Amino acid sequence: MSRPRLVNLALPKTGTTTLTDALRHAGLTVADWKIRPGQSKRRDIAREHLARIIYDDYFASGDPLARLTEFDVINEMSAVRADRSLWPQTDWGLIRAIEAHHPQVKLILTMRDPAATAASMMRWNNLGTRRLPAADIPGLPRGYGTTEAELARWIEGHYAFCNRVFAGATHFMAYDIEDPEAPRHIGAFLGIDLPWWGRSNAGKPRAVSDA
Repeated sequence: MSRPRLVNLALPKTGTTTLTDALRHAGLTVADWKIRPGQSKRRDIAREHLARIIYDDYFASGDPLARLTEFDVINEMSAVRADRSLWPQTDWGLIRAIEAHHPQVKLILTMRDPAATAASMMRWNNLGTRRLPAADIPGLPRGYGTTEAELARWIEGHYAFCNRVFAGATHFMAYDIEDPEAPRHIGAFLGIDLPWWGRSNAGKPRAVSDA
């Protein structure tokens, strides 16, 4: 199977760090949000957001994952801060390009109760209180997302988009992080065993301010 083999279409605060940890325990190489020091042999992507790499390559060559072939998994693709608001997981043209250039890739959607996700976003550094309302985001234009109710509606819309677009597709699966059977379903979907499953990043803020 060509790499990358799995791309997560999830939004922040939906259990993406747990998925990263679980897949790393299973021996897969995972790129999560940003390329950290030592994760890549490529100097041109070091310390860069995945979203920036993905969009640069999409517009340069048509292949959004052209420089990410060291990784088995692409997880937590979005980046939002004062100078950028990039959401590859909401961009149908970009997702279609991933499928075209990597026909063996599988897509997964990590889901969490929208109200709980919205509440977590509000507590996560300044994500829900400042960065999301100040950004232009597909489905959440600038000025919206100032309340948990507005964030929850946006989250519900993203879930509906993914499940409608990929309805019946065998290379796509969605799962709820509260489902006790989630590890088994993910393992079966990828054809691997998951030796670890837990809860990562529960209620703790990142050390960096632009996650």
